[in-house]
Amino acid sequence: MRVSKFAKSWFYDPDRPRFHDYPYLLEDDDTLLALESSLEEIGEYQRRLWANRNRALLVVIHGPDTSGKDSLIRTLATYADPAGFHAWSFSRPQGAETRHDFLWRVVPFLPGFGEMVAFNRSHHEAVISERIWPVHAPESYNWHNRYHAIRNFESNLVEEGTTVVKIWLNLSEDEHRRRLLQRLDKPRKRWKFDRSDIDGWEKRDQYEAFAEEAMAQTHSREAPWFVVPGDRKPQARTIVAAILAEQLQRLAPDYPSEDREVLDEYRRLLASKGVK
Repeated sequence: MRVSKFAKSWFYDPDRPRFHDYPYLLEDDDTLLALESSLEEIGEYQRRLWANRNRALLVVIHGPDTSGKDSLIRTLATYADPAGFHAWSFSRPQGAETRHDFLWRVVPFLPGFGEMVAFNRSHHEAVISERIWPVHAPESYNWHNRYHAIRNFESNLVEEGTTVVKIWLNLSEDEHRRRLLQRLDKPRKRWKFDRSDIDGWEKRDQYEAFAEEAMAQTHSREAPWFVVPGDRKPQARTIVAAILAEQLQRLAPDYPSEDREVLDEYRRLLASKGVK
């Protein structure tokens, strides 16, 4: 994947394997591009992607509970054409999902050519959450094989024309605590709270340790992870929007060439009906 200097500054670095090695917020965000301009570019180049229909973009978004995954996706969709933009959320595997290999459930929701798709959590939860809350007997898992499968899966997507951008929203423990308490204090957010949030908070360190390991095992040049400061949602949205706008522009720099004969025939047809 080719990226600008700005985007590369958020690349996961194997020499910095712990999330606390990355910033949780930027004290000075004046160097960031304006969010609105990046969103407008996403809207424009996503329509060009849809018009060309020969490449695709998959955006994988992960982070602890309350890290702002939902609101980030809503923001990214601001100017997107709904014909070519879709978002899907993956929770704990259930029913038929547990009777197939762990990649089975995400395959139907991958982007087709021309589409931009956002995953709120993804196949990576199969090597993070399932290590804490297993779906099968714990002794039945082979984590090495799962990492290998994810690397091959994403490599194949890239080779076949899908750009894969993976985002980790880096949320500090203090901000995580504040947002959980905010859910309790605000009726508009209180409905989101359930007992799994308590368990998730108690196992935060364990969850992050497994996420760090998963990132180290699945980061690659063709399908990289970006570690984005998550303590201030506007900053996170601005950074992610700029990264995606850049990739969309690379995927579809222009609209497809028009067919002059078809356009001339259409003009003649309209003129024959009195349309000028």
